[in-house]
Order: sequence, then structure tokens, then C-alpha cells
Amino acid sequence: MQPALLALLLVVVGLLGWRAATRQRGTYRRFKRLKATRARRKVYSRLLLESALVMGGLTAAVLLAAWPELTPVLRQTQDWVPVAAVRGFLGTPTGTAVWAAALVLAAAVLVAPVLLLRGSAGEEGLDGIPAVGDIRALLPRERGELKFGVGLGLSAGVFEELLFRLAMPALLFGILGLGPLSFLIAAVIFGMLHLYQGALGILLATVLGLVFAAMYVLTGSIAAPIVLHALVDLRSLVLIPIVVGGAWRTPEQPSAHPMRNQGIQKESPAASDD
Repeated sequence: MQPALLALLLVVVGLLGWRAATRQRGTYRRFKRLKATRARRKVYSRLLLESALVMGGLTAAVLLAAWPELTPVLRQTQDWVPVAAVRGFLGTPTGTAVWAAALVLAAAVLVAPVLLLRGSAGEEGLDGIPAVGDIRALLPRERGELKFGVGLGLSAGVFEELLFRLAMPALLFGILGLGPLSFLIAAVIFGMLHLYQGALGILLATVLGLVFAAMYVLTGSIAAPIVLHALVDLRSLVLIPIVVGGAWRTPEQPSAHPMRNQGIQKESPAASDD
């Protein structure tokens, strides 16, 4: 065990835990009460900035400290008998077909429910759709908010995968010396980061963390879980608001364009005379 790595782990986990339990949860609680899109956009902007600074900064620090462990943790986990057997099977023609079928099934699972829910939002809007975890308030409501959904989805895919599938397992491996256990603990920490989504949200995030870890270990490429994670988040933050909530058809609030409103009023003097 390396004391310096243990100290860094305690600092990182403590910071992430404090952020999840206080700042992130409090921000989200306030965010759910916001109705005006201008106020919502300000929160979206802060979330994006925080993602880049906090998650990006932690990732850089952990990667710098645990860099020598990146290859050993991956190799030991890949050499673990169950994982080695799966990797060997996937290398066969049958395994390749199974892998392709799994990708098609995953795409269907992501997209089909969204299409089935099309137009089902009703008067309650996105607040009325089924969801696992408390995430409805985070979904963009109108066209101008969609760009923030794209930004949040992409930033989560990049920063969270680099931290929880690449850097954190390497840090844990430097302390524990056990590859599979390191990936498991990193996935649990990732799940706890979603405390603001409630118990179901934590459970789903943990399961997804394990899936992302499996993709990294089986493929040996961090790009695979980054792409999958980004697609999962873009489904929630962009596809569902567009297909189910009609966010693309909902224009920006008039208050966001005062000059445009003034121009419309000037072109219609008869309306103001009435």
C-alpha cells in the first residue's frame, strides 16, 4: 500500500461525497423550483463549468498520481479467469456476432422506449413521464436549453469515464493491488455521486458504472465507455426532451429577446391601440 495514494483517495472521495451530499444536491433542489428558462440556463452554465473544473481537475490530479498503475490494473483485470474467458469468446466469430447483437440490442433499449413515449408528456410535460431516479427537472424544456443538455451529456461522458473507469481504478489498484475489486469500488463511488437522484438513481448509476467498466476492460479502450456514457446521457438530456417533450418546437421565452419583442410590437401598432 502506498500512503500517498491512500491520502489522495481520501481527499478525492471526501470532495466528491461532500459535493454530492451538499452542493450538488442543494443546487438541484433549488433548480427544480425554477420555471423561467433564463434562470435555468444560468444553473446549466454553472453545472457545465463545475463539471470542467471539478471533475476535470480531479481527473488530472488522479491520473498524474496513479499513471504507473494504469496498465497493471487493466492487465490484471483482463487476466482474471472470468474476464479472460469472455474476452477469448468475443474474439471468435460467434463471439463477434454476439457482440454485434448486444450493441444492436443496447441501441434498441435506448431508443425504443423514447419512441413509444412520444407525445405522452401531456399537460404535465416532461414532469409526467416515467423515470428511474429524480432526473425530470434536469431535462431541457425548450430549444434554447438543448445546447446545455448536449454539453452536460458530452462532458459527463468524457470527464466521468476518465475519472471513474481510468484514473480511479488505477489509484485504487495502487492501494489494494486487486484489479477487479478496484473497478468495482470505482463503480460504487460513481453511483454514490448521483445521490441527488435518490436511491433508484444511485442503483442505476452503479449498474451503468459496472457496464462501462466492463466495456473498458473487455475492449481495452477507454473510448468505448466514453462513447456509450455520452450516448446514454444524450438520450436523457436531448433525445427525450425533443421526442417526448417537444423541446425543439418550443421557442425561447419572449423575455430572452426583448429587442425582438419590441420590433414585433412596432410592426403591429393597431394591436396596442386596442
